[in-house]
Amino acid sequence: MSTESTKAALFETRYRNALTAYVQQEMEDALMDAFELGRKALAEGNGLLDLVAIHHTLLASLIEQSSNGADIQRHVARAGEFLTQAAAPFEMAHRGWHEMASERVQAARELEQLNRELQKRAAELEASNKELESFAYSVSHDLRAPLRHVAAYSELLQKQASSSLDDKSRRYVQTILESAKRMGNLIDDLLAFSRLGRAEAKMRAVDLQQVVKEVIAEVSRDTGDRDVAWKIGALPACHGDSSMLKLVVVNLVSNAVKFTRMRTRAEIEIGCVDKDNEELEVFVRDNGAGFDMRYANKLFGVFQRLHLAEQFEGTGIGLATVQRIIHRHGGQVRAEGAVDQGATFYFSLPKAHDLAERTASTT
Repeated sequence: MSTESTKAALFETRYRNALTAYVQQEMEDALMDAFELGRKALAEGNGLLDLVAIHHTLLASLIEQSSNGADIQRHVARAGEFLTQAAAPFEMAHRGWHEMASERVQAARELEQLNRELQKRAAELEASNKELESFAYSVSHDLRAPLRHVAAYSELLQKQASSSLDDKSRRYVQTILESAKRMGNLIDDLLAFSRLGRAEAKMRAVDLQQVVKEVIAEVSRDTGDRDVAWKIGALPACHGDSSMLKLVVVNLVSNAVKFTRMRTRAEIEIGCVDKDNEELEVFVRDNGAGFDMRYANKLFGVFQRLHLAEQFEGTGIGLATVQRIIHRHGGQVRAEGAVDQGATFYFSLPKAHDLAERTASTT
């Protein structure tokens, strides 16, 4: 006899003994056995119909043993009570499944509602960002004309009336000119930053090694006779817009060159960390001025600067531009550093070999 057959025979024997004890011997404790037998049947994967079939077979045998009609009615009634207890675990399980199904339906409805609200908020945020970009572009564009007038007339005043001005007045004019130029640079950077939000990204495989090589060649023309030690690691291809990614590298490498100019020998390293199967993380490390990690959250904000303009020139747009471009590529930016001990800037990008897979999954 197989194991399953043995288990079925043992269960039927137990059920017969308990049913007989309750129906014929009227042992009330047997009702507890009925419940346990029902729970066991449910746990072993038997259905309610299987239990009812066993019950009816055994009940028919008991009825055949009854001597008169009154006994039969009493036995049938008590057998019904026994079956009710035996079927109780099935009923409880059914109610539990029904409640779980109801809860899942309710959860699905709530999730759908949350998704609708999230889509609405995302659309509102996108519209708000577009309005803000348009406003920044318009304001910046409209500021350029009066600013050019300020600079032009200040230069005329400096040239034509310089001899009639005392030293203090000449300093005033010079300050106006320098401030106008700085304001012009701020406006130009703000316009470029605003255009990033409207520019269409042309995504394709990008050779980061070649991009870095071109950027270093361009930046090196402005380093003069400075002693700069470049350490360039192997950089794989990535997925992105080549023009935008070049702007990222330009900003980070230019910063590294700028903030190391107080060093006798500047050391700048560019490399890559393989994060996982889908992303790579590029870093630019220098031995320059560094920064206080307590203020790291301010680094990538617009017009946020951790150094005085007298120490290091700049408008505070470069790192904000880096963050915006990398976010558009689905990556992240971060920075590590210490005061007077250099800094390392990281940005993550999708790998080039994921391009075909991602494209295929969206077409």
